[in-house]
Amino acid sequence: MTGTLTDVPGIKVGHFTDSRRPTGCTVVLTEEGAVAGVDVRGSAPGTRETDLLNPINAVEEIHAVVLSGGSAFGLDTACGVVRFLEEKGIGYPTRIVPIPIVPAAILFDLALGDPAIRPDCQAGYQACLNANSGPVEEGSVGCGAGATVGKLLGPERAMKGGLGSAAVRAGDLVVGALVAVNSLGNVIDPETGKIVAGARTPDGRRLAPREAVFDAPYRPFGQLPGENTTLAVVATNARLNKPAMTKIAQMSHDGFARAINPVHLPFDGDVVFALSTGRIEGAGLSQVGMLAAEATALAIVRAVTRATSVPGYPACRDLLP
Repeated sequence: MTGTLTDVPGIKVGHFTDSRRPTGCTVVLTEEGAVAGVDVRGSAPGTRETDLLNPINAVEEIHAVVLSGGSAFGLDTACGVVRFLEEKGIGYPTRIVPIPIVPAAILFDLALGDPAIRPDCQAGYQACLNANSGPVEEGSVGCGAGATVGKLLGPERAMKGGLGSAAVRAGDLVVGALVAVNSLGNVIDPETGKIVAGARTPDGRRLAPREAVFDAPYRPFGQLPGENTTLAVVATNARLNKPAMTKIAQMSHDGFARAINPVHLPFDGDVVFALSTGRIEGAGLSQVGMLAAEATALAIVRAVTRATSVPGYPACRDLLP
């Protein structure tokens, strides 16, 4: 077992990380199809195909989810994933050709390096070529390569975000999460209640105390709406229908609330996708949802503890003992 999202049978994960600047994309492949739901809580999301996941709409299964940096430009990555799946003959069956169903969501990382460099169609295709069912690579990779956190006191006092993954089990039931953390808020360890990454003191050497954030005079945080987002994919081997997976996506946001403070702000584009690969029967919706929230919170903490510093944005491993 990997302890990551790929513990869920039928799931592969692949990253593309652009070496020219910190950005990239991450694909979650479900080549055999997965029943899916979505819940969008942020007020500034950038997404593709999320309307299709509404329980009242017809298509039941999807074939991949893409998370990308590059803001709205990064939605191009889904085209590469569609091309990869089409070449393999994977997609929703129609009278003419199978059509791959690939929802996607993006985060804003254009402030790091040259903003003209962002993930594109070829990046999405390469992420598919890199996908496998082994342990998910975490930290400053894929969609998390350019992520930052703790921008409440301005970007000059923020820290490096990243991508994390975790999985939890209850007997044969497996629930996993993969999260790219690019939050305006601080990241909190739910087990200790302590900040592990977030806004720093003016000298940049320590984490700012919580009261420094909430007692600060009002300011627009040096950010515009849409420049902060946490994106997640949760998956389970339980057989659940589309309305149930929508509820799982909703419950998974509890993991955001446990590990990010504050969260779901007007400046955020937070999105959770939830996937069922349908390998086991009889798992309860409430149990799966509780485990999904737990895995999501764990993955958020792992995203920042495994991140690496870039100029101007130290990682918690470099700031903390």
